[in-house]
Amino acid sequence: MKRITLEALLTRKQQFDYGQQYTYITELLEAGRIKPLKASGKNGKKPALYREYWLVEEKEDLSPLLEELKFQLVPSISIDYYLSHPEMYQKERSWVLMLDAWLRKNKDRTPVSESVNERSFEIWGREKFLTKEQGKKILKHCGISLEALNLYGTTEPLSYYSHTRAVPQNLLILENKDTFYSMRRHLLNRNESIFGIPMGTLIYGAGKGILRSFQDFDLCVEPYMTDAQNQIWYFGDLDYEGIGIWENLANLCHPRWQIRPFCPAYEAMLHKAEQVRTLPATKDQQNRNIGSAFFQYFSDEISEKMKKILKAGTYIPQEILNITDFT
Repeated sequence: MKRITLEALLTRKQQFDYGQQYTYITELLEAGRIKPLKASGKNGKKPALYREYWLVEEKEDLSPLLEELKFQLVPSISIDYYLSHPEMYQKERSWVLMLDAWLRKNKDRTPVSESVNERSFEIWGREKFLTKEQGKKILKHCGISLEALNLYGTTEPLSYYSHTRAVPQNLLILENKDTFYSMRRHLLNRNESIFGIPMGTLIYGAGKGILRSFQDFDLCVEPYMTDAQNQIWYFGDLDYEGIGIWENLANLCHPRWQIRPFCPAYEAMLHKAEQVRTLPATKDQQNRNIGSAFFQYFSDEISEKMKKILKAGTYIPQEILNITDFT
């Protein structure tokens, strides 16, 4: 509601005497077109009028929109929210009708799966529409799930080096970029194995980024890498975060693959760390809530050494190893 003074209301009634002006204001009040702002006080005349009022906006007739909601949209669009909030339907109507047209077009067939941005542009002519709050809100108001649009999210392309495409083979996921490049150089130097284990493919995990990439693993890699007989290994920093990444990845891939820690590399890290006077301190913000599964792949002696390093508030970066250590 907008605020207006008594003088402004009477601008076009200056030719009236006060009695006529009073009658005019009274008629506006009775019609519900204005409401008195009592805090403004009265004008001191008889009969008295308030000095300021609220202008009451006339409600628009939304019945045609309600009829459209009830009888013209496809059944898969839920109309419950909009029936309760017709003013919101009026605001979002153009976007809802675009969704309605797309659903109508595909009602008798399953649409080809597309990326979020591709589907967003196909429906609304805006490639980022579904990644913004407005698009998500409209889908929620319509009761339409992302799955109903048959779309998929996209991640950063997975970086990997294929030393061989033979199957079955060993694939090694590496947390950090330096180790990925060093091991790649090692294989390019006519070596077939790393720490005595034949290695066919190296995958750069980019820290926690590997968790997003593996959700779309089949879309990101060559067919030979998804062979069920392959063995996938993981090697990262010996710290809470590195172990946590392995735990999450192992859970994500179970039961399709058993992701194993690359034990010889971790053991080589421990051996080399014994020659280091002071190990770096663990970052404060790391989540230290890890389980015991990781340590079960190692002997009791190795496990205790690892736990001792972690409990001391230190860690071993995988960069402690270099190309001279991989044979």
